Amino acid sequence: MIDAERRLLANALLDFTNERFVLLSETCIPLFNFTTIYNYLIRSNHSFIGSADDPRKSGRGRYNKAMSPAISISQWRKGSQWFEVNRKVAIRIISDRKYYPIFAEHCSPPCYNDEHYIPTLVNILLPEENSNRSVTWVDWSREGPHPGRFDWRNVNAEFMNQSFLRCCLAETL
Repeated sequence: MIDAERRLLANALLDFTNERFVLLSETCIPLFNFTTIYNYLIRSNHSFIGSADDPRKSGRGRYNKAMSPAISISQWRKGSQWFEVNRKVAIRIISDRKYYPIFAEHCSPPCYNDEHYIPTLVNILLPEENSNRSVTWVDWSREGPHPGRFDWRNVNAEFMNQSFLRCCLAETL
């Protein structure tokens, strides 16, 4: 997954007019309409990568001690593989030659590169560039390794309003 993400970023960086890079899935619900999100991202100095020091088994429990000393447990982060990054962060992700090989060698289940590599890399190299939040909402209320999936049959105005309220209330608590 990380190989594919890095290739996508590298190809998108070839167009010098691209300043923001967004990777989403069918599980990501935008918090606002496209115009609002676009304007917000273009005006922001930050990237939007979820990056948490999760003490649970699904966070720190996935850390491989063989990554030390290059990556310490205190630097280890968990997040989503879905992100929005600015050009500076995208360049650092694709030019990384130090941490990428460590992940390639030592991150295997229960470690998942797509949930740990970018959040950890940005936490180590560019923490000031990250807002540490998302511009989308994902439904993790269903137990399991994957969030809820949405399609046209279950996304309507009422659903969007409820999703927005859950997201915003959770952020303020």
